[in-house]
Amino acid sequence: MNVHCSVLKDELLRAFSWSTGGLIDCTLGFGGHTLAFLESAPNTQVYAFDRDKSAIALAQQRLEKYRSHIKYYHCPFSLVLTKLEANELQGVRGIIADIGVSSMQLDNANRGFNFHSLALDMRMDKDSNLDAKRVLNSYSLRELEAIFKNYGEIKQYKKLTRLIVDRRAQKGFESCLELSELIESHFPRMGGLHPATLAFQAIRIEVNDELNQLRTLLQSIQTAFEGGALEQCKVGIITFHSLEDRIVKQYFKQWSKSCICPEESYKCQCGNNHALGEILTKKPITPTSKEIAHNKRARSAKLRIFALGAKYV
Repeated sequence: MNVHCSVLKDELLRAFSWSTGGLIDCTLGFGGHTLAFLESAPNTQVYAFDRDKSAIALAQQRLEKYRSHIKYYHCPFSLVLTKLEANELQGVRGIIADIGVSSMQLDNANRGFNFHSLALDMRMDKDSNLDAKRVLNSYSLRELEAIFKNYGEIKQYKKLTRLIVDRRAQKGFESCLELSELIESHFPRMGGLHPATLAFQAIRIEVNDELNQLRTLLQSIQTAFEGGALEQCKVGIITFHSLEDRIVKQYFKQWSKSCICPEESYKCQCGNNHALGEILTKKPITPTSKEIAHNKRARSAKLRIFALGAKYV
């Protein structure tokens, strides 16, 4: 298992220049990022969130040494800012989120995330009602086409959907293995990737509402800052595919705009002072070849960082 491999940990810590203040870890996982911040500055107050109760339980064991400095919340990352009191938000100087499936989830066959799993689940929160089995066996052909086209960006999404609908008409899907074998028998590998990779990504995004979760998190950060909180706070988001990275890039670009007048405006009418801060990563930070050699799952990770506050404008 690769539970100990927190992606871009050193780069994140270095970019934040961490010394003091409150830290919101939106996606605690096994606690690797939080541990790095606490080891760097032991007096850090951490607000740790995760949708997965089992991940929180494991992280609590790993972070036992720092228990007095951590508050744990079982909560989707889209709602993290709603769980903190106003005085707690005022002290927050860092927000981090690792938007992806943890190694613990991928490696646990019972969670139904990996190609060989005999389960078919993909829920990050086991209390959620929607799982991969329901998506595959009950969504209409049009609904599945939309998922594979929009969330998987699969060129042959119509062919894939027809294969799935024809197969389930004979026998419903019961496992990830059944799905991955079906796809593998009809599609070639893509640059070394398993041919089911994008299909699994698309279904997982649908099950966990991942893109809307990310948008809601980013919008809540903007709202909190405009309401007077999160001054001089850095926001670091790690993504693993282009859909997520595109959302983060677009939000950060919008936050950095001083003038928000329509492009067709001849003259600025808005006051030209609307920037929320500064983008600190003109290009995303990516893992070193050494990290990728140690953890192949890190190869697609991208880290973008934004600094909120007047001192950065």
